[in-house]
Amino acid sequence: MEPVIEVKNLTKEYKKLKAVNDLSFEVQKGEILGLLGPNGSGKSTTINCILSLLKFSKGSIRIFGQEMKPNAYDIKRKIGVVFQEVAVFDELSVYDNIDYFCGLYVKDKKQRRQYIEDAIQLVGLEDFKKFLPKQLSGGLLRRLNIACGIAHKPSLIFLDEPTVAVDPQSRNNILDGIKTLRDQGATIVYTTHYMEEVELLCDRVIIIDKGQILASGTNDELKALANMEEKVTIETKHLRKEQFDYLQSLPNVLEATYQAHQLVIVYRQGNHNLSHLMEYFKQEQIQYDRMYSQRPTLNDVFLKLTGKELRD
Repeated sequence: MEPVIEVKNLTKEYKKLKAVNDLSFEVQKGEILGLLGPNGSGKSTTINCILSLLKFSKGSIRIFGQEMKPNAYDIKRKIGVVFQEVAVFDELSVYDNIDYFCGLYVKDKKQRRQYIEDAIQLVGLEDFKKFLPKQLSGGLLRRLNIACGIAHKPSLIFLDEPTVAVDPQSRNNILDGIKTLRDQGATIVYTTHYMEEVELLCDRVIIIDKGQILASGTNDELKALANMEEKVTIETKHLRKEQFDYLQSLPNVLEATYQAHQLVIVYRQGNHNLSHLMEYFKQEQIQYDRMYSQRPTLNDVFLKLTGKELRD
């Protein structure tokens, strides 16, 4: 496949802190890449370096086969950026906001009108063209923000947490729009803390922390890498400490927690984990309300790789 982004040995230092440390990866043409990491992991710094918004200490960045520089305007015309913070003009209508941002790249008025209509249709703002931003709900405002960033039909799009604090209907609309952009040929770099979105959207995932890549691959490859085969959840008020300690000590158990009357056991690869657990509960006469098994989610893998401690 043809790489759209090539990052090699990228390093960004702030005095004694290495925000990004010898980072190398590629983004292939036509894929949605999920760039994930806890707060302070180096995601935003990496993206800002790729966009030449930050000078970096070492390494190289190529986009569309060309070296990316602050004055590489021929490259930047092909890029769309939607940051987490909504950036629109309060005094302009929905239509005029999109027209302004699209006009930075598309000078032909007839073509621009078509591009604006396409963007409005993509995000579902047909009934709100004359509205001012202050008249829009949070979800509609997010959708306007996306339309402003992609109206010029860029080949490469950066989406930074585009569904933060929106209602489920707006989230579904945004996710459908992102899939449409990919289907139309765009390459997308996607950051979010909603792991279910990553599982739905992303062809490949890179998890970074402390400026370094912890893991990369498809969702299934990451789950295999984490060696997490099965997650069993049991709702019970009757588990004693010695019983929990026994279950936690079993050789096939990767980790176990018991909080708020909910026992969660994550198993390594193995057979009959659930049946053995049910047999133990029967043997010990432990009553429970519900017991179910599922494959670990990407969220489970993310927490295993990056840790569960709180981040600033």
